[in-house]
Amino acid sequence: MKSKPEDGRKRVVIEGITPQVDGGRFPAKRTVGDQVCVEADVFADGHDAVAASLLARREGSNGWTEIPMRPLVNDRWTAAFRVTELGRYQFKVQGWVDHFETWRRDLLKRIEAENDDLVDYLIGADLVAQAAGRASGADAGSLRERASVLGSGQDPKALRAHATDSMLRTLVLRYPDKRFVTEPDRELTVAVDPVRARFSSWYEIFPRSTAAEPGRHGTFADCEKRLPYIAGMGFNVVYLPPIHPIGVTFRKGRNNSPQAQPGDPGSPWAIGSAEGGHKEIHKELGTAEDFRRFAAKASELGLSVALDIAFQATPDHPYVSQHPSWFHKRPDGTIQYAENPPKKYQDIYPFDLESEDWFAMWQEFKSIFLYWIGQGVTIFRVDNPHTKSFAFWEWVIAEIKRGHPEVIFLAEAFTRPKVMYRLAKLGFSQSYTYFPWRNGKQEIEDYFSEITQPPVREFFRPNHWTNTPDILTEFLQMGGRAAFVIRLLLAATLGANYGMYGPAFELQENQPIRHGSEEYLNSEKYEIRHWNLEQEDSLRPLVAQVNAIRNANPALQNDWSLKFHATGNDQILCYSKESEDRSNLILTVVNLDPHHTQSGFVTLPLDALEIPADRAYEAEDLLSGERYLWRGGRNYVELNPALRSGHILRIDRTIMKVETDFEYFL
Repeated sequence: MKSKPEDGRKRVVIEGITPQVDGGRFPAKRTVGDQVCVEADVFADGHDAVAASLLARREGSNGWTEIPMRPLVNDRWTAAFRVTELGRYQFKVQGWVDHFETWRRDLLKRIEAENDDLVDYLIGADLVAQAAGRASGADAGSLRERASVLGSGQDPKALRAHATDSMLRTLVLRYPDKRFVTEPDRELTVAVDPVRARFSSWYEIFPRSTAAEPGRHGTFADCEKRLPYIAGMGFNVVYLPPIHPIGVTFRKGRNNSPQAQPGDPGSPWAIGSAEGGHKEIHKELGTAEDFRRFAAKASELGLSVALDIAFQATPDHPYVSQHPSWFHKRPDGTIQYAENPPKKYQDIYPFDLESEDWFAMWQEFKSIFLYWIGQGVTIFRVDNPHTKSFAFWEWVIAEIKRGHPEVIFLAEAFTRPKVMYRLAKLGFSQSYTYFPWRNGKQEIEDYFSEITQPPVREFFRPNHWTNTPDILTEFLQMGGRAAFVIRLLLAATLGANYGMYGPAFELQENQPIRHGSEEYLNSEKYEIRHWNLEQEDSLRPLVAQVNAIRNANPALQNDWSLKFHATGNDQILCYSKESEDRSNLILTVVNLDPHHTQSGFVTLPLDALEIPADRAYEAEDLLSGERYLWRGGRNYVELNPALRSGHILRIDRTIMKVETDFEYFL
């Protein structure tokens, strides 16, 4: 016996809805104030006209906001809604056969051919009367009157103006016939984060290295004194490595020596001692009250505090004795320490993700986040999340976000692309990227095109770092001052989110522990450093200038508008970004060679950038203050790294037409 379809009269097909991630399994990402542009393929059999609507609501709301969709090309439809609050929004697309629009479209053709007939208007009268039955109030009365006119039997020529009146069309479309509407089974979701998830400038410091005088362990009070320096450079996030008690057993010495000497402070990532674990503060840094005072001062200066969360423990951590089942034991009864063969980390015990007591462990980890949220932290940089359970991250981020949608999570996972992408899908607000190792023009263009275009951009929000305590790239080691300038310009203008580990970056720390290593000599991970912030060749003024440019130009506060442009030279990289309203256009040109002068012709797509071909336009270098008149799509650039490694150009498209034939070059 054949089964009967649920309703065979639903003739519209809906496919290819965007944005969606893995068929709706995960939410797309946006920030407060963003417009969510939705597209879908909506079509039906035959030649009937179809109509479509976008329905959107904040999660938990009872009612839907309906937005009519407009056709693009080839059965593609679009509409948009704006997300104004933190949390999650839901949306869906509806489609139906529009019999009134089909009638009106065909009637216009008949009128043009002078072969309209009385029955055509009787059909229209019936459709308008049906709409009147769905309407209410004055609209219902108006539609009934119009239906009466169309069904009056007058000469067709006398009815043409009534039938094609735009107001009639508006009224009928206001009350569509959705008896056989089609909509997908699954509602799609958008996760809305704070704006700082989309646009942020991070600065990493080790609190213990902030003392004014050499040889003393820094405190949160010293960190407070460092804040104006950081805020003065235009950063809006100050990131602290772990601030917890550091273990003694197997403590690492300077330069990652397996034998610590008396007075060696150990690695902040070796968390836990007799003094406590992840909810305690290293006693030499200060107290919880001192930390809260530091965070409050940061907030006054426009800085958010980001705290490192590393789910690992030293042999001295209270968890080891309190929850022995949370750690994997080897056949000889000893606990398995962390390894990345041939490297051994005897000072760190990883947690056993397959422990019988796994959910109690998850709940404890969640309580760590909640504790620090209670201390005023809303941004967490999570260390090595790819070594923890995917299921855990999906659960804990959802749990935290449910009560604290303002919280931002940054995934520090320099691992395989699919793993990095999965973590982003599971809820991480931002992700570290491969940017430190992308130095050539083609690899930069390829990588950034991948992460700033669909489908990746819907779930992966990149945060590009010039350097980290673990990453001193060969480019920075070998390229001198110009290399640091180049990486700063690229990170800060290619990405809306970027970060640097300072003061190592602005003071151009570039000595590796040995050739072929990305580890710093005298790494701050293993010893207290004293930095001369007044060093004469510091990049501090340039960093401040670049951040000021970022803060003043909305084009640099998004990733999605990034477009690369031809230069005719593999060492010259050129790209543009625009603000959402297209009022702010920034063109960046960078010499990727830190040693030699490079030149070329920048070729711009004038139509795509809305630059009139018959007018001169101004290119203002926001770094030097110089202004240039350019004409046409092809203009010359020359960059000597001894003088300047790049331009950040604000393009003014409003310059009046220049009545000359002169060529204007940079």
